[in-house]
Amino acid sequence: MRAPETRYAKGSGASIAYQVLGDGPIDLVWSPPFISNIELFWEEPSMAHFLQRLASFSRLILFDRRNTGSSDRTKGAPSFEELVDDLRSVLDAVGSERAALVGASEGGSHCVMFAATYPERVKALVLYGTNACFRWTEETPWGWTDKNLDLLLSQVKTDWGTAVGVDAFAPSRAGDERFREWWAKLLRLGVSPEGALANLQVVFAIDVRSVLPAVRVPTLVIHRTGDRIVRVQHGRYLAEKIPGARLLEVPGDDHFPFVGDTEVILGEIEEFLTGARAHTEVDRVLATVLFTDIVGSTRTALELGDRRWSELLDAYDQLVRHELGRFRGKQVKTTGDGTLATFDSPARAIRCGSAIRDGVGQLGIAVRVGLHTGEVALRGEDIAGATVNIAARTAALARAGEVLVSRTVTDLVAGSGFTFEDRGEHELKGVPGSWRLYSVRL
Repeated sequence: MRAPETRYAKGSGASIAYQVLGDGPIDLVWSPPFISNIELFWEEPSMAHFLQRLASFSRLILFDRRNTGSSDRTKGAPSFEELVDDLRSVLDAVGSERAALVGASEGGSHCVMFAATYPERVKALVLYGTNACFRWTEETPWGWTDKNLDLLLSQVKTDWGTAVGVDAFAPSRAGDERFREWWAKLLRLGVSPEGALANLQVVFAIDVRSVLPAVRVPTLVIHRTGDRIVRVQHGRYLAEKIPGARLLEVPGDDHFPFVGDTEVILGEIEEFLTGARAHTEVDRVLATVLFTDIVGSTRTALELGDRRWSELLDAYDQLVRHELGRFRGKQVKTTGDGTLATFDSPARAIRCGSAIRDGVGQLGIAVRVGLHTGEVALRGEDIAGATVNIAARTAALARAGEVLVSRTVTDLVAGSGFTFEDRGEHELKGVPGSWRLYSVRL
């Protein structure tokens, strides 16, 4: 979606870029980690949805800390105090006298310091994936060791600007090439390699353990149990040391709060800050739709007879469910001799379709597979819309043993190592225009 207007707050020696959206009854500040670019946030649908959801019950305030995104670059690494002051500068610029603070990763450490220093300006505090002290200490033996930190710095030096770290920060999206490209772009436009190294040194030095008892505002600590960047023990430590804090542990491995099962996180934040949780019914989502169809099913059923055909279908359904599970697909429904499924990654959808095609050979049958990516309408457990129709028509045009995809799919997986054979332009029944289709070659 189109990004909100970016404006600037005058900070201590730097201009701080910020955006405001929503008109809810409370001010809510999203405090980012060491890398951000508020302009690019809106290019990733999952991030845009996360922010829009926060803005649905608040006046949401976003900003880039100095030395990141659209904010000023200053000489040398900013101090922790300067970064905390950036938050105050933005609140002043938007005329917010009292706001709820949501801090992600080390952005939460800044919120802790701000809440302890200016309690009159903080309505509530939400800490997601946050730590009080990044490094290993005797009190926090789950922190990063010097060896771990050295490896991270080495990666930054050699691989910055690629999708470095995505496997750990967002393992649920690591196989999504479009997401990897966005993450790499965010790194490049968020901060330079040298700037990243300087910012990380500030991150490694953060230690607000002594400040935690001084936090006297309502606090919610949210942490995913399988977080690979900031282990869940950090969240437990925060909740134990901040007076009256509530801890919510949620399943998942992602460090980014805007990927994976985000609704449980968003719902808890909304209820904590407003006292109520809106019933949000997501009715349209972006998905890759997969259709499979057994070739010659009518003839095969007549040749085998009812009993053997039923046994074959059971084996086929079991194979499909297994492969969908492997590639994180969601089965929407079966169609007698076929399957309709959705994926949040076109690359995984291609691999799953290819695995199903290859696996059914052992059952003595062949399938056609069709794929298209686009917006789908959710209707209970079913889906509808043009994307579903295009995927179905594509599958119908596939040859026996072929995975056929639309041009949209090939564009989204460019650079992922797939090869395709151009199958030309086609008219799809009931779909306007002509569509170029491609056969997957694996």
